[in-house]
Amino acid sequence: MHCPFCRHPDSRVVDSRTTDDGCSIRRRRQCPDCSRRFTTVETASLMVIKRSGVTEPFSRTKVISGVRKACQGRPVTEDALAQLGQRVEEAVRATGSAELSTHDVGLAILGPLKDLDLVAYLRFASVYQAFDSLEDFEAAVAELRAGLDDGTGDGSVPVAAGRAADGAVPAPTPAAD
Repeated sequence: MHCPFCRHPDSRVVDSRTTDDGCSIRRRRQCPDCSRRFTTVETASLMVIKRSGVTEPFSRTKVISGVRKACQGRPVTEDALAQLGQRVEEAVRATGSAELSTHDVGLAILGPLKDLDLVAYLRFASVYQAFDSLEDFEAAVAELRAGLDDGTGDGSVPVAAGRAADGAVPAPTPAAD
């Protein structure tokens, strides 16, 4: 690391700390030549490969913006969205890959969003998974209901008095003959 004051090609690390929710490292350095101290912030670059083939840096802000659209009109706070963005970034960084596809980012969003709000999850999944028929929605809702019924769901949206998680009255089940 070059000293920003005297341009000496070497420096000594005096202190290292993680910052920005563990996504970057702040280092205090000292130049052996002029003895002045300076700070560097190091982050591992994470690139997203879009469907068009274009590569761009991962953006937590873009993740939050996309999820915010799915949460529109839902009781989801900005704090909760920020935490979701952090969880998604941690998940994609944990893969250890320097490049990942938009598909991988979408998969990383689905889990935390399902924990946050089931209706927002269904909205996001309908766009992300390209639902193109009523049957796609019915299958997704049935999967969510099954998860709540067998205890694998998170229960973040209570199912009360004959109402489904989205507030709709469930369709009657056919009686066994």
